[in-house]
Amino acid sequence: MVELQLVVPESLVESVSDALIDELSALSVSVEDADADTSAEQALFGEPGMPPPRGGWQRSTVKALFDDEAAATDATTLLLAQDWAEGVELRSITEVAEQDWVRLTQSQFAPVEITASFWIVPSWHEPPPQATCVIRLDPGLAFGTGTHPTTRMCLRWIATHAARSAAGWDRVLDYGCGSGILAIGAALHGARSIDALDIDPEAVESTKANAQANGVELRAGLPELADGRYPLVLANILATPLKLLAPLLSGHLAPGGQLVLAGILERQAEELQAAYAPWLSLRVSDAEDGWILMTATAAT
Repeated sequence: MVELQLVVPESLVESVSDALIDELSALSVSVEDADADTSAEQALFGEPGMPPPRGGWQRSTVKALFDDEAAATDATTLLLAQDWAEGVELRSITEVAEQDWVRLTQSQFAPVEITASFWIVPSWHEPPPQATCVIRLDPGLAFGTGTHPTTRMCLRWIATHAARSAAGWDRVLDYGCGSGILAIGAALHGARSIDALDIDPEAVESTKANAQANGVELRAGLPELADGRYPLVLANILATPLKLLAPLLSGHLAPGGQLVLAGILERQAEELQAAYAPWLSLRVSDAEDGWILMTATAAT
């Protein structure tokens, strides 16, 4: 396997990447700042809820993997011959040492502690001895592996409130379920009749597979599956959609029910409180690494 490296102007990053994958048989393509670790290095990616990032840096390094040197050379020759590719420069074509990519990927995901006894454990790891409650979850296409503070805070809330509240969790709504991790966590702590919903069909399928792998029952589907009121409503999305969803999520909350929201930065707390004020009084219940968990209890 060989790696082709090109230096590409920002305006051509998307076109070059698409051409490498769609037309020139690259196995994969990645983009990095060509000026990383220099005084010209630029921050590119913004915070959640901000405008989407640009397609690349002013000078981007585009890396593409090919089966062999001949394929990489042919791709380079064809690409640089295009009129629209002016400004693209060849940096190198180098052989890549063979690696066990599966083992390398797995090494990046260790068990995640939620509480002393509640852990998220990839399938290739043994649970730690102190883990009495375990979610088996491998990295996938859908958000929610337990490595992000928002997911950990939601699961920690579920675990710490289950002893006194789970008896009343006879219906649970996980809105924007991603991998289904919150719904599964609620089920393992005594919740029943769980609806896990997402606008992404792949997330729905991921939730179904993860629920089966953890031996829990739930309904997974698109948002229209939500029906009636729930004693517990969970939503780990981002601040902007959470604000737009305020009437919907509040309307699905049963009298005396609990609302748990995440995906919110500390500076966005007042925005969320204002958005939900006509229905609920949100408060900050947890914080980690600049993110907060906000909760509310509906009037009885």
